[in-house]
Amino acid sequence: MKLPKKTVQRLSRYRRLLVKYKYVKDSFIYSHDLARLLNLNPVQVRRDLMLIGSSGNHRKGYNVNELNALIGVTIDSNDYQNICIIGAGRLGRAILDYVTGEDINLKVKAIFDIDPQLIGKSFNDVPCYEIGKLNKIILEKNITVGVIAIPSEFATSIASILLDSGIKSILNFTSVHLDLPKSVYLKEFDIVTTLEEMAYFVKCN
Repeated sequence: MKLPKKTVQRLSRYRRLLVKYKYVKDSFIYSHDLARLLNLNPVQVRRDLMLIGSSGNHRKGYNVNELNALIGVTIDSNDYQNICIIGAGRLGRAILDYVTGEDINLKVKAIFDIDPQLIGKSFNDVPCYEIGKLNKIILEKNITVGVIAIPSEFATSIASILLDSGIKSILNFTSVHLDLPKSVYLKEFDIVTTLEEMAYFVKCN
């Protein structure tokens, strides 16, 4: 069964919280505690966990390590998914630092840029290539996920190259909306729009 997008997002959040308790022997957690720590509805948490086949224990709650493992089996691929980041500026490297610092089933295999001072260097042991090698490196390293962290005016052309290279999923950090085939999973995150949305609700309080 294919899970709803929002459920997958929440499962990822559950796992990142649960992993903090993985070294505690026989650790259990109740759904209402999991919900409270993540500011979610307890009913929604129980529904999510039931969808992946976990009902928990009425007296003790959910076994942390068993639940963590079950979430991994559900949302992870059998092998690592390989990622590339387009843009080795501050945003691109911040994303790289965050991803490589997490214990997840994703590996950043390459980062790309046009700056001669960055090309040829390694960041967190990830090599930085010139943008002209995008297609070649994606195919060589079996990269399936592309992260766009470059100035907005280049986003459309880079997305086109990613598609031609066989990329299956794109995370877009620019303000440009990308019109992509439905076969490619697109996630867009416009930082300025998000901040303006937050500022508006602060103003209205």
